[in-house]
Amino acid sequence: MRILVLGAAVVAANGCVLPSFAQERAVLEEIVVTASRSSRAVSDTPASVVVIEREEIERALAARSTPAELIARLVPGYSFSNQTISGASENFRGRDVMVMVNGVPRTTPLRNISRVLNLVDLSTVERIEIVSGASSLYGSGATGGTINFITRRGEGDKPTVTVRAGARAFTANLAESVGPDGSVSVSGTSGAVDYFVSGSGYWTRRTYGGSGAEMPSDAMLGQGGGDRTQYGDLSAMLGYELGSRRFELSAEWTYAEQKPDWFTNYATDPASPAYGDAYTGDPLTEDSKYFTGRFTESDFILGSLEIKAFYNDIEKGSPFSTLSAANSQVYYSGNPSDPTAWFNQSTLYSERTGVNATVDSPLDWVKEGAKLTWGVDYAHDTTSQELANGWDAIAPMTQDSVAAFAQLDVPVTERLRLRGGVRYEKFFLDVEDFTRPDAWVLGFSPTFVPTAIEVYGGSFDYDALTFNAGAVFDVTDEVEAFASFSQGFSITDIGAFTRRAGINSAAEICDAYGNNPVIPTLLGLYYGYSCAANPGGSIDYADIAPEPQIVNSYEIGTRGNWQIVRASLSGFLSTSDDGVTYDVAANRVTQQAERIWGAEFSGEIDVTTATTIGLVLAYQEGLYDADKDGEIESDEWMPNNRIATPFKAVASLGHHFDSGLYLRGEAEILSGRDKIAGETLDGTALFNLIGSYGIGSGTLGFGIRNIFDTDYINPTATATRSVPVEGLGRTLAISYTTSF
Repeated sequence: MRILVLGAAVVAANGCVLPSFAQERAVLEEIVVTASRSSRAVSDTPASVVVIEREEIERALAARSTPAELIARLVPGYSFSNQTISGASENFRGRDVMVMVNGVPRTTPLRNISRVLNLVDLSTVERIEIVSGASSLYGSGATGGTINFITRRGEGDKPTVTVRAGARAFTANLAESVGPDGSVSVSGTSGAVDYFVSGSGYWTRRTYGGSGAEMPSDAMLGQGGGDRTQYGDLSAMLGYELGSRRFELSAEWTYAEQKPDWFTNYATDPASPAYGDAYTGDPLTEDSKYFTGRFTESDFILGSLEIKAFYNDIEKGSPFSTLSAANSQVYYSGNPSDPTAWFNQSTLYSERTGVNATVDSPLDWVKEGAKLTWGVDYAHDTTSQELANGWDAIAPMTQDSVAAFAQLDVPVTERLRLRGGVRYEKFFLDVEDFTRPDAWVLGFSPTFVPTAIEVYGGSFDYDALTFNAGAVFDVTDEVEAFASFSQGFSITDIGAFTRRAGINSAAEICDAYGNNPVIPTLLGLYYGYSCAANPGGSIDYADIAPEPQIVNSYEIGTRGNWQIVRASLSGFLSTSDDGVTYDVAANRVTQQAERIWGAEFSGEIDVTTATTIGLVLAYQEGLYDADKDGEIESDEWMPNNRIATPFKAVASLGHHFDSGLYLRGEAEILSGRDKIAGETLDGTALFNLIGSYGIGSGTLGFGIRNIFDTDYINPTATATRSVPVEGLGRTLAISYTTSF
């Protein structure tokens, strides 16, 4: 009943969060591509859309904000950043988000390594389009929303070189924390050719929390942190215009390396560097390359045509970690007194090749203004994950997927516009046989050593059919309302299931080990589950394979633009029968029915031509079938790693001074959460300041985050492993940008 009341009471749409002083822009007519895979006005989109323009991105660069921090401040439905290079526990309306660059996903569907969003180089980005709610338009992964980074193109009759140099430091220890950052880009055109080339990088040293204490390098256990990291990005885009045709080639190489000095002590509150226990593993690494070719024809016989081919070569290395109460499963060394194997560290290798074809066909012969967007997609994925000694950590896999989609837009009347679509995708998965190595697992009674087992793979196929439908109605010339239903799907983290093969559940333990009396334990022999069958020392992937998840999203909303006032309000409900949740206590992924609901508001008012006040509000909460009895009970709250801060508010005040100085103050307010016994998260309030000032031929930018050096626990990072993780203390950032 609560959900029905919310849906009826909240008329909403998380519309456009705008940069300051955009009153002259016709917000509802702004063109976006992410919501339909073709150019459409926001006013024709029955979904919540946020557009972050270049001006706001440049301010984020000056303040050394990560993409996640920028989006969290401006998008109501996105969670608070965990403040590292990882995206662990960051989500969109409590669900997964698909991260794309120019419409090409950067996620790894067969093995979810969350280090994606914060490695996108904002120096190369022209605008960011964010669409809330489930979507299948771009394939698997967008169960909560999509974030599409649109990169910059060359412009200007002659080459323009832009240089940015800056630094960031923590006031708790300026000397030990100051680290440089910068970028150089060349942009221009020559006849029909345009080009944009960019290189950027930064170096972080020690990081400090609001308490003044140094923060650990891997507080979220295997995810990496924000300290002692070197990051670099090289990218280039070359375009060629030939009448109605355009050819584009782009390439990007992203590299990052984190070299911890110390292991992390997870027993302290909060987690802290384990001084004296020197880190002995290899560095955390990122070495990923992306290539895209794009062809467009605006005068195609069937309308307009886009063909896109891409190749992603992704390599993600995780840090070494040892056995602890927070890390209950490691690969076994053979020594009970020191059970962590030296090779308990892995690297993910993922190659993705694909071709997308999209046609936007006018259907004026049916109804003036009607359009049909349709096309086909193909993708080939190869994924493996290797331990430091070369052994497989997961079953090596390859997958081919073929999809067809169609999306119809029809202006029924001058005030009413309808949209509906369907997508069908077929998957062909090949899972190789592999040996899951000996493991050491805490959390059982008594602790036991799951000896190595054979995991037999095979060939499998499955499909997904998803729909969307929505309507937009112009209430007045300034206000519109919309309602929508959309579906998205995701391939559940297959790699995670095979990595824990034989110990994902009691049933798997029985299949793999049964009543075998030779399983060693710390206290003797293991008889924990009274299994009926004799073990075979092996398990089939078919017996542990997770189900693909389909998410249903319902939304109702309104948005308006009165020039000096822009506002939106939204309410949503999201359901799934096979939701995916990471069980922190059991260190495994589970699937069960889920229900998430929420409401969002964003608005701006131009008090004067120089002063703008903004407000972002978001509320979300969720339940799931925790005991898997087929019913979602009223006390079965989702874990904190899905919803860490039910309420979020960001209030801002920006002002342009006559001198050319721009200042904007922000207040971020996060609620606590006490739904999970023994895992209470406290709320907090943070205050930030960003600004810019023209000096000479360039711009001086600066930012102060957590002005009052508030000592708080980061809710998103803490929820990842139920280990308290301190939030970042006061940071100072400054940069100077000039072009010539």
